[in-house]
Amino acid sequence: MPQTPPEPIGTADGDRSSIYRVLSNPLRRRMLAYLQQHREANSTSLAKALGESTGTTSYHLRKLAELRFVEEIPERSTGRERWWRALPIQLEAPDPGAMDPAEFAALAERAREQAKHDIDLYYRVLTQYEGPEGWAQAFRGGFWMSKEELLGFLNEYKQLQWKYGHADPREAPEGARLMALRTFVVPEPPEEAAGENEQAER
Repeated sequence: MPQTPPEPIGTADGDRSSIYRVLSNPLRRRMLAYLQQHREANSTSLAKALGESTGTTSYHLRKLAELRFVEEIPERSTGRERWWRALPIQLEAPDPGAMDPAEFAALAERAREQAKHDIDLYYRVLTQYEGPEGWAQAFRGGFWMSKEELLGFLNEYKQLQWKYGHADPREAPEGARLMALRTFVVPEPPEEAAGENEQAER
């Protein structure tokens, strides 16, 4: 059954720079990745898995909770042992031209760190590709689109993620794996597009 996407974070809070700083912090990204992969954890299990102290992971869990990246699991938490799970995240960045300097600096740092991670993911696709029926897949395409068609395509793409994916691992079928989805679309530079057209006409 299709799911309802969560409300985007970073707009209602009014503190986008804090959110981008969270996402650019390597340890917090690793903690989020662990929670998304293992579904639930406490500060002790996170500390053991990531080679950090429980005080450090406990501090960062509280910070992640403040910005709704994670939430406590009341039924599992007892006394000082607090268990956490990751929340579905949908982040919509505004036009950089409308951002204040602190927000833009935090976003730029986030982009630099994310680019490194995404390059690693791409190489994993190359090494783990097992044919068209395998887990690792990559797609490339190039189409002429109007702005209206582009936005329509992106909207349907986002809806498809929520139709076939599961934000809550407890609702995923047996054998499901956490998948890393990356999509970017950008107009080709005029000279490259012109070169492709010339080749197509030959």
